Amino acid sequence: MAELLVLNGPNLNLLGTREPGHYGAVTLAVIEDRLAQLAAETAYSIAFLQSNGEREMIERIHRAATDGTRFIVFNPAAWTHTSIALRDALAAVGLPFIEVHLSNIHAREKFRQRSYFSDIALGVITGLGALGYELALTAAISHLQS
Repeated sequence: MAELLVLNGPNLNLLGTREPGHYGAVTLAVIEDRLAQLAAETAYSIAFLQSNGEREMIERIHRAATDGTRFIVFNPAAWTHTSIALRDALAAVGLPFIEVHLSNIHAREKFRQRSYFSDIALGVITGLGALGYELALTAAISHLQS
C-alpha cells in the first residue's frame, strides 16, 4: 500500500540519455530515489511505475482507487497529447493528481502544447526539469496534510 503514487509514461525510462537538451541528464532512477527520500522524511509511503504500455498504466490507475493511494504525481509524457483513455481513468478514480513535465510543453511544438490532463489536475508543473517532481511531491504532501 502506498499513499503516494508516481506514474511515468512512455520513454521516460530513457531519461538521462534521451534528448538531454529537452529532458535533462538526470535518470528516472535518480528522480525516484530523491522522491523516496522526501516521502520517507515525511513518513509517507510511495510507489512508482514507469510504463511504455497504456494498458498497464490504466490498470495501475484503477488499482489506485482501492489500494490506499491518496495522491498521484503523473508525468504522462507523450500520452499528454493523445490519451483520452488515461484521462478517463484518472477522472473515474477521482484521486487528486499533479501533472508534471520536465520540459516546458508550452514552448515546444504545437502538438505538444495541448494536454488532456491539465484541466482535471490539481496542478501542473512544467519546464523545471527533475525539480518539478520534487515540487509536485511537496505539494501533494501539503495537500494531504491540510
